[in-house]
Amino acid sequence: QVQLVESGGGLVQAGDSLRLSCATSGRSFSNYVMGWFRMAPGKERDFVAVISYFGSLTTYADSVKGRFTISRDNAKNTVYLQMNGVKPEDTAVYYCAARRSWEGDRRATNVYEYWGQGTQVTVSS
Repeated sequence: QVQLVESGGGLVQAGDSLRLSCATSGRSFSNYVMGWFRMAPGKERDFVAVISYFGSLTTYADSVKGRFTISRDNAKNTVYLQMNGVKPEDTAVYYCAARRSWEGDRRATNVYEYWGQGTQVTVSS
């Protein structure tokens, strides 16, 4: 069993930077592919970014490419999402998720086995 706890959300202004963290419990963190997703009010949960087991491979949603960076520290069992140049449309609850396999559609929510409770990010204009 893997437990995920997000932190770092808050209220920021457009153009600011924010770093989200997702701390995990359980063993073998490096055996899991880690993803970030977000859910804006009235919308479905959308893919943001994913990172491979040791961080060599990453994929981003087009909407955040060039602004957000996903990274992980396996020694700390933590995955991060650095958010630069945030926009009001980035306002959402951000979730981290974990899955064992790199294969398949990594942007789909239904392939992830474990989820955190989410952290709210609000960007004012």
